[in-house]
Amino acid sequence: MKSLRQFLALAVLVGLLNPLSAFALFEDCKDLFPGQKIPSTQQAGRDLCFDSFAIYYSPSDKKPIYTVEKLSREQLLVPHPKRSNRFYEEARLPLNERSLLSDYRGSGYDRGHNAPAGDMTNERSMAQSFSLANMMPQARQNNQGIWAKNVEEPTRLYVKRATNDVYVFTGSTGNSGSIGSSRVTIPSHLYKLVYDPGKNLAWAYWIENTNEATMNPPISYQDLIQKTGIDFQLPLNSGPAISKATPSEAKPGMAMMGGWYPIFFDDYSSTKVDQLINHIQEGRVASIEIQYDRNSDLAKKIAAQIELQSTITPGLLQSSPPDSATVTYERNRVTAIVRSK
Repeated sequence: MKSLRQFLALAVLVGLLNPLSAFALFEDCKDLFPGQKIPSTQQAGRDLCFDSFAIYYSPSDKKPIYTVEKLSREQLLVPHPKRSNRFYEEARLPLNERSLLSDYRGSGYDRGHNAPAGDMTNERSMAQSFSLANMMPQARQNNQGIWAKNVEEPTRLYVKRATNDVYVFTGSTGNSGSIGSSRVTIPSHLYKLVYDPGKNLAWAYWIENTNEATMNPPISYQDLIQKTGIDFQLPLNSGPAISKATPSEAKPGMAMMGGWYPIFFDDYSSTKVDQLINHIQEGRVASIEIQYDRNSDLAKKIAAQIELQSTITPGLLQSSPPDSATVTYERNRVTAIVRSK
């Protein structure tokens, strides 16, 4: 009985020190939300801000509950960086809440983006979009076919024609089992909600998470609320009085919102290491986590160099990405996840 009481006391203490909440704050990236209003949901999660998108993440399902982007015609018409295909584990999450690269190995499911790589307008945002916190187990032909061609691309085409900012929420719901040792939930359905405040209009794509999924007409905003249990707080009845500020109009000197960002090493680069050490010496780095799979020698060499020339001792974490026919070098890569101050 005593041991049970001690266990319960410890559980309460852990909960107090590391609480989950159904009330997301998104203090560093509220401007990504329509009218800076955060969706209302009973699902407990963690809010994660990135430079160009935000994620409300489920530690139990180990995938996004939803992501949000604020897109504009000007953003999508500029030249975009090359897709990096460099996936990494989200260092802001406790280990027991993360999805792992190894979870997708042999699962038969793609690491499906919520906030798409195709929406990213610079290399840092592109890199951030490959965080596993932005991924859901998605049926392979669905991800590369109907979702990419009939959902993501039409959404981008609509934004390119819009005269104002367009807000896009993406997520998944339902439970069709799980993958990996972390038991990442396989969603049964995927959705993308598009809100155009200039026209006071919203609609949602809703499709099954299967290879055989077919395209149906978009559903209404109210239908999506009923299906997901999330009130996205869209001001549909208050007119288009939404700020039109875009990332390119941010004030000079404004800090980037990402907090954590990855640096990739396919081999040793003294230039990258020296730049990172300079950032540490300038007081711009709080901590570093180095993720690797096969190439422990490279990971340890980078960590030793950083520790020797700075006050930071990087953490080392071994992870194992899935085999991929198109990305053969991934398991030899080393990724330094940098937490900026």
